[in-house]
Amino acid sequence: MMARHWQGTRAAGLEAMAAFVPAMGRRYAAGRNYDYGPENRKAVSGLSPWVRRRLVTEQELVAAAIAAHGFDGAEKFVQEVFWRSYFKGWLERRPQVWRAYVEGLDADLVALERDRRLRRAVEAAEDGETGIDCFDVWARELVETGYLHNHTRMWFASIWIFTLDLPWRLGADFFYRHLLDGDAASNTLGWRWVAGLHTRGKAYHAEPWNIATYTGQRFTPRDAELASRRDSLDFLEPEGLPPLQPLRQPTRPETGRPTLLLITDEDARTEDFDLVGLDLRAVATLSASHLRSPLDVSEAVAAIETEALADAAMRAGRPAQSFRAGVPEDLARFAERAGVTQIVTPFVPRGPIHDWLERVRPALAARDIVLAEWRRDWDEAVWPLASAGFFKVKERIPALVARLIPDAQSAGSADGRLSSSTR
Repeated sequence: MMARHWQGTRAAGLEAMAAFVPAMGRRYAAGRNYDYGPENRKAVSGLSPWVRRRLVTEQELVAAAIAAHGFDGAEKFVQEVFWRSYFKGWLERRPQVWRAYVEGLDADLVALERDRRLRRAVEAAEDGETGIDCFDVWARELVETGYLHNHTRMWFASIWIFTLDLPWRLGADFFYRHLLDGDAASNTLGWRWVAGLHTRGKAYHAEPWNIATYTGQRFTPRDAELASRRDSLDFLEPEGLPPLQPLRQPTRPETGRPTLLLITDEDARTEDFDLVGLDLRAVATLSASHLRSPLDVSEAVAAIETEALADAAMRAGRPAQSFRAGVPEDLARFAERAGVTQIVTPFVPRGPIHDWLERVRPALAARDIVLAEWRRDWDEAVWPLASAGFFKVKERIPALVARLIPDAQSAGSADGRLSSSTR
């Protein structure tokens, strides 16, 4: 299986986006659920490794889709872009869910060390040696290419949980260690959704007919092969979802203060923010892909992060110091030596980099250094709506597009529905 190389640069992302623009309309809507194999995926964009790092932004995707196809024609593609933002906002408003995942994964890994039978079963699943043909091909594809079709991710997670009866967090960790587009929110909540924990009691079950249909008969598993438990895993959280929390309000950067610009894998487009007025003394990039898991993370994941950070530093136009997220004190010492009183970075949402920066804060505070963040208008608009299911975001998409991408109104549907629905 030939692995595709996703070069971690903005130029490569823009080129890939431009190539897919003609398919962002009805071709995407009709074909997005079909997975004919890694060499034949013309109906899906494969843009997620760039979007995950904001080398290509959500606004750019939505604007390009609507400009080419109108709002009606691009509606399904636009909705899928908003799904990513919905998951981000949902996890921001329920940070306890991320903490529970991290703590639960630690417990699962301890159990894995103690339970030889479980360890053999997980190793067989990750190595693609379960005897379930489709699942085994997908496991090898993930490891070799760093990517899986979205529909295939759902099938894979369902088989992992309900057929193989393996802990869901170990499956989520397997994905997170290998996916080039691995994202704390989308990955964690996607697995929770399949397990029936996101929408309580409504688990997703991989059905043989569904796999056969949407792989074009590439795989035709038997009913008995995918025999599974039918209940969701909501018994794992008998008290239900934790209550909503207010969105964390970041400390805003202050102009005139000696400043260190910190670039992370969460947002590699620092040039989108207002650097004018900042007394910029130094630039640093933070390598943190190894924080995704206590286990070894794919070399390909680390490589695309390295490329993205180098590309972002080049676009920042200043020499950058490279840091590997390790001892939090190291970043604080560097900032102190640089003579800065604030570190500024694009907003870091819930996930391993956020957790690491929280451990840095006391060392910064001891030196009277502030950690400040910019939050994008896109996130400010979408995340407050992510309070329950996706519908609340979905129904507001026309208004959000009109607010965030004003030029898209003139490229709306032929009957003017986008414009009229935002009044």
